[in-house]
Amino acid sequence: MRTEKEMLALLLGFAQESENIRAVIMNGSRVNPNVPKDIFQDYDIVYVVTSLQSIIQDRSWIDRFGKIMIMQTPDEMGVEVSEPIHKFTFLMQFTDGNRIDLSFYETDHIATWHRDSLSVLLLDKDGIIAPFDEPSNRDYLTHPPTSSQFAACCNEFWWVSTYIAKGLWRRELAYAKFMYEHPVRDMLIRMLQWHIGIKTEFAVDSGKCGKYFEKYLAPAQWKAFVQTYPDGDYDRMWQGLFIMCELFRETAKEVAQYCGYAYNVDEDEKVTAHLAHVRELPVNAEGIY
Repeated sequence: MRTEKEMLALLLGFAQESENIRAVIMNGSRVNPNVPKDIFQDYDIVYVVTSLQSIIQDRSWIDRFGKIMIMQTPDEMGVEVSEPIHKFTFLMQFTDGNRIDLSFYETDHIATWHRDSLSVLLLDKDGIIAPFDEPSNRDYLTHPPTSSQFAACCNEFWWVSTYIAKGLWRRELAYAKFMYEHPVRDMLIRMLQWHIGIKTEFAVDSGKCGKYFEKYLAPAQWKAFVQTYPDGDYDRMWQGLFIMCELFRETAKEVAQYCGYAYNVDEDEKVTAHLAHVRELPVNAEGIY
């Protein structure tokens, strides 16, 4: 596996030799002072170019970076490109384990580029890029919810929980799993992010999909969160659902108190009772109630 030194030399060397490339920016985890380095970190690179079309049309330059395992070009996936484009990304996984997420922006449209707080300017041939602040994770910090965001999160959690119950009673595993692991878990993760924000004065990034939760949740909360990941067994999914509900309820009440919002206890209690009822509903029941 090529080292970081080798990869950066390759990325900068290509840019320095190309008249088309005028600036190079690196962002993401490799410039995040709070993230330990590991072998799976990719290289998030932005090349600022004068001609984007030449990059897209002749892709022979890709071979310079190594042997591709798999590549994705999200800007042209499933869409017909009819309007002129000014940004294009190549996501490249190489056979030696390295990955480069390489985005190209045209110089005439660089002003529209989002200046990620985790960014470092590696090369600027023409002085066209305004200086960056010291890299920090400020763009990734959790912010306190508005009252409408909090209410919507709670409502979505409890509303879709009834879908899980329906799917489990019908023994429709794929449907129940989808509702469990997407809409409902998404709301639980959001609420836990707000909870962690409160505990840390909204000064930390708890990670995409909650990947740093173990670091910030209390041991009992982390244990409960782990228990919300059941396998495909219906009984264990029911158990996980009720653990999920309790964890959501506990943290939602805390967030509500901190923010001065009302937590809809009535909604919680009625849905929880419904879930318990459906769990015991006979398979040959002729009515829900």
